[in-house]
Amino acid sequence: MNLNWTDIQRRRLVELDADAATLARTFDDAGQRNRAFQSLEKERVAAHRRHLDALRSGTRRPRLCRLETVLVEMLVAHGFVQVATPVLMSKGLLARMSITADHPLFEQVYWVERDKCLRPMLAPHLYYVIKDLLRLWEKPVRIFEVGPCFRKETEGARHAAEFTMLNLCEFGLPEDQRRQRLESLAALIMDSAGIRRYRLESATSAVYGYTVDVVAEADGLELGSGAMGPHPLDRAWRIADTWVGIGFGLERLLMTAEGGSHLSRFGRSIAYLDGIRLNI
Repeated sequence: MNLNWTDIQRRRLVELDADAATLARTFDDAGQRNRAFQSLEKERVAAHRRHLDALRSGTRRPRLCRLETVLVEMLVAHGFVQVATPVLMSKGLLARMSITADHPLFEQVYWVERDKCLRPMLAPHLYYVIKDLLRLWEKPVRIFEVGPCFRKETEGARHAAEFTMLNLCEFGLPEDQRRQRLESLAALIMDSAGIRRYRLESATSAVYGYTVDVVAEADGLELGSGAMGPHPLDRAWRIADTWVGIGFGLERLLMTAEGGSHLSRFGRSIAYLDGIRLNI
């Protein structure tokens, strides 16, 4: 008789960040299973309390915030200018990105009013800013933004309705250097996030058509996605310059760097603090 954890026990062990081997354990009878669960829960709760105590007496900042700081400081040191744009986005700006009522992404948008939404991506606001900076500054022009985005995703281990995006772009570089520059920017981000094993894959996108995705070697998780221009979308902004751009989900970077299995532990939360479940 091989018994696995009960559903309630499994959920609790997942909350306490039990590894795959622990979740796969089997037992000869219910008594053995329940004793093992009690021991494991006590052990994991103690470990999580130690983590919270260390957070309070040490960095005092969650890993998501610390990663954002590392990435911001690195990009500024490499000549990028940080911008900060509103979380609310107009319907018209989404339309300029081809996201209209018949677009697959349209149904994932959180509409606040008839003509405003919580931004599902950073790109429309970055386009709006860059069109003026290209007039005001000498090229190349390098900018980036870090901030929350929102999509009606199916909640799961790899998706969240609210997530943190980093988008960076460089305009005015030679056309024959775009791919090499995209690869070097991806390497800068991955190195700063502490991820060594990844690959670049050609992919298709509902917005940009062709993309170069950054994929984790361990589990095939897409960590980032890059594109190059001139691109047909540029015409809506009257932009004709060459460019490269790449975006990363910070929670996915953290999850991959730390070998995690569930995205909810790494994002903004009232149930977790720095990846630690608070009902302990």
